[in-house]
Amino acid sequence: MKRQLARLQWQFIRHSCIVTGLTSFFILFFITYEDNRGLLLLFDRQLLGIPIALWIVMIILITGLISGYIQAMPIRKRIDQLVHGALRYERGTFSHRVEVDGEDEIGELANRLNGMAQNIENQVASLQRLSSERAQMQETVKKAAVTEERQRLARDLHDAVSQQLFAISMMTAAIKQNIQHMSGSTIEQVNMVENMANTAQAEMRALLLHLRPAHLEGKSLANGLNQLFNELKQKYKMDVHVLIEEQLTIPKGIEDQLFRMIQEAISNVLRHAKANQLEFQLKQTGQDVKVKLIDNGVGFDPKTAQQSSYGLHTMRERVTEIGGTLQIVSVPNKGTQIEANIPIAWKGEKDD
Repeated sequence: MKRQLARLQWQFIRHSCIVTGLTSFFILFFITYEDNRGLLLLFDRQLLGIPIALWIVMIILITGLISGYIQAMPIRKRIDQLVHGALRYERGTFSHRVEVDGEDEIGELANRLNGMAQNIENQVASLQRLSSERAQMQETVKKAAVTEERQRLARDLHDAVSQQLFAISMMTAAIKQNIQHMSGSTIEQVNMVENMANTAQAEMRALLLHLRPAHLEGKSLANGLNQLFNELKQKYKMDVHVLIEEQLTIPKGIEDQLFRMIQEAISNVLRHAKANQLEFQLKQTGQDVKVKLIDNGVGFDPKTAQQSSYGLHTMRERVTEIGGTLQIVSVPNKGTQIEANIPIAWKGEKDD
């Protein structure tokens, strides 16, 4: 974009040189009109040993350069403000306003951009207000039996299936210590059983995380996340670093959606990433809430995965529903970073 603005500046300089040159040509033409040699007089006469024609060409170039630069600078500055504002809007910062300088077409465009940003900010506020109202309604009408059933299933799976899978892994490990007399195919089969048991354990961990209560159940987002990550530290072999800013002021509907999105992201890490380190950050800066989740797992190709992964699609839908943006950066064999940015345009105040 800077290069395009520089081209615009050079266009002003080029046009200024052309206008200056044409103006000078007509003036000199009328001055030398009565002389038989006409404009050739400019080549006969010299100043400091240089033909006047060359002096005129240099003056035209210098004048055009200075004039074009002076004309282009304020316009370039104003267009730069428009471009900066458009980039802020593209990143979801709709509270930004472009400075209106003048009443010409550029000033009108700045007014239109500000009006568009105001409309989008109002729409985001309406979405968030509706999301909060819907969350409150769901919290009022939801049945306790659903939560009880989820918890019962989680207990049964943890006490029965999960323990059996752990026993299979332990027994397979014990068998491997006494396989010197076995054939190569038998050793390979034992290794396959061990890998299958480990994979099933990872899937069970993700499933148990999904069976946790989907709502915060009266807790704040910070309390719910601290409880979630404490359980993650205790039950899984993973180095977890958590940074949650204190005194968050997030509407209830946004808290629920963020909690579900983070739950989905952690489930994906347990199921697919094969990571042993996880970093989580939750910060509120100004009118934005920023969530960042980083793991050192196997990574993936974002273009391919985002088209086929139901989990990533669900996460993006949840963030979009509350007016936010989601960025996913992943490098194979390096890890994955998930970053969500949610503007807080409505904080739950009653309308006048």
